[in-house]
Amino acid sequence: MFELTGKVAAITGAGSGIGQAIALQFAAQGARVAVLEISAAASGATVEQVRAAGGDASAFFCDVSHAASVQSAFQAIQAAFGRLDILVNNAGIAHIGTVETTAEADFERIFQVNVKGVFLCSQAAVPLLLASGSTSGKQGVILNMASIASHIGIPDRFAYSMSKGAVFTMTKSIATDYMKRIRCNCISPARVHTPFVDAYLAKTYPGREQEMFQKLSEYQPMGRMGRAQEVASLAVYLCSDEASFITGQAYPIDGGVMTL
Repeated sequence: MFELTGKVAAITGAGSGIGQAIALQFAAQGARVAVLEISAAASGATVEQVRAAGGDASAFFCDVSHAASVQSAFQAIQAAFGRLDILVNNAGIAHIGTVETTAEADFERIFQVNVKGVFLCSQAAVPLLLASGSTSGKQGVILNMASIASHIGIPDRFAYSMSKGAVFTMTKSIATDYMKRIRCNCISPARVHTPFVDAYLAKTYPGREQEMFQKLSEYQPMGRMGRAQEVASLAVYLCSDEASFITGQAYPIDGGVMTL
C-alpha cells in the first residue's frame, strides 16, 4: 500500500523542512523526485539524502514567483523524466503582522510566493499531468500546502492568512475544473517544528528560545508542534492510489487546534 513506484513527483521548496521530509518519504515509496528550490545548496542536500537512502532524485532551480523560471523548471523535468504524475506545491514564506502593521512590500512578497507560486507551478504542471494520465489511465495529483490559517483566525498573521486562504480556494477550483483527470487536495498544518522555527526563535527571542518554543508548542492542545515527517506521511497517502476517491479536500494536521 501507498506505493509511488513509477511515479514522478515535483516538490517545490523541497530543500528543507516539510518539503524535504516529503521528498524523502516519496522517494522511499518508490517515486522519482524532482526537487524544486531557489537554493542550489538546499536542493543539493536533499538530493544527496535521497540518493544516500537508495532513492532517485534530481535538483531543478525554480523561483516559484517568476513565470519564466517556473516554465524552465517544468520543461527540464519533462526532459529529464519524460513525465509528471504528482505536483506538491510546498514552497512558501511566513510573515507576522496585522493589517495595520503589514507593509505593502511584505504583502506583495507573500502574495508572489505563496499565491502566485501555486498558480504558476500548477499552470505549468497541469498539461504534463494530463499527458501522463492519458497514457497511464490514472489521475494526476496536485497537493497544496495550506495552513490552519486557511480556516481559522490566527493573531498577527494577516498577509500569511490571506495567502493560505487563497491556497485553500485554489485547491477547490482545480479539483472542480479537472474532476476525473487530476485530483487536488491540500494539507492544513498547525505549527510544525522545522529549522525555520528554530531560526525564527533565535533571531526574535535571543536567550529565550526554549521558553518561546514551549509557548508555541502549547498553542496546540496536544502540547507539542507537529513533525515534518508526520505531514509527509499524510502527503504520501493523499498522493497515492489509495486516495483515488479524494479530491477538493483540506486535511488539518493540527494537534487538535481546530477541535476547540
